[in-house]
Amino acid sequence: MNDQMALDPTMTRVIEAVRLGQTGDTAEARELLTALWDELGPTGDALHRCTVAHHLADLQDTLDAELSWDERALVAVSELTDERVRRHLPSLEVRALLPSLHLNLADCHRRLGNAGPAREHLARSRDHLDQLPDDPYGEMIRTAVRDFDADDPTDHRGR
Repeated sequence: MNDQMALDPTMTRVIEAVRLGQTGDTAEARELLTALWDELGPTGDALHRCTVAHHLADLQDTLDAELSWDERALVAVSELTDERVRRHLPSLEVRALLPSLHLNLADCHRRLGNAGPAREHLARSRDHLDQLPDDPYGEMIRTAVRDFDADDPTDHRGR
């Protein structure tokens, strides 16, 4: 955990919940993040809402629920400013969040059999690839976008 996160108790709670989910306790992780979402409310900090919704999408039992959370993350990111994200991570820009958020939406739409919206979100993801950092995370997203097949609903390589 970096110093910025230590100063942000909400992000610390998000990270703790995400770790629970990664160890297999998805129900508890989902419960913690849902409670945090409820605390934040519709006018809460946009970075927090975007982060919570992004991670909640991965913890859903249905594709419709996953899509709903992915859409909430995209709405929240539209309310973010570079100034706000830089308070969390000085090198971060809002546009750097968009490739992953759109890729998640493309993947969800693909799995739902919605090839048109999947292609649309994939194109939006590609539009922002130049904003990704030159690090393992950035390379992971670039590779996923390159390998994505919007017309194949059985292909689950997104994210």
